[in-house]
Amino acid sequence: MQCKTSYCELRRKEIINVCDGARLGPICDLELDVGTGTLLALIVPGPPRMLGLLRSEEELVIPFCRIKKIGEDVILVELESSPNGTRPAMTAHRSAPP
Repeated sequence: MQCKTSYCELRRKEIINVCDGARLGPICDLELDVGTGTLLALIVPGPPRMLGLLRSEEELVIPFCRIKKIGEDVILVELESSPNGTRPAMTAHRSAPP
């Protein structure tokens, strides 16, 4: 059985961390290996700054191997919580390659 989906369908789904039940938000981007055509990671925006008016410069990169289930409305992932126990560790804002 072959499973297919589109980016448009994926970005409508909420990402939930099964380790702590945290809602991580919707997908804002994907990381692909164009040589092999494989999905490497899902990217979720960081928490908003300045009363929600500015977007965070950090993003959460979720490796494909951490995806446990893609459901109809949600994507379940398994991520360890950050040291303060709130959200998994974020990565700095990605910049375009030179």
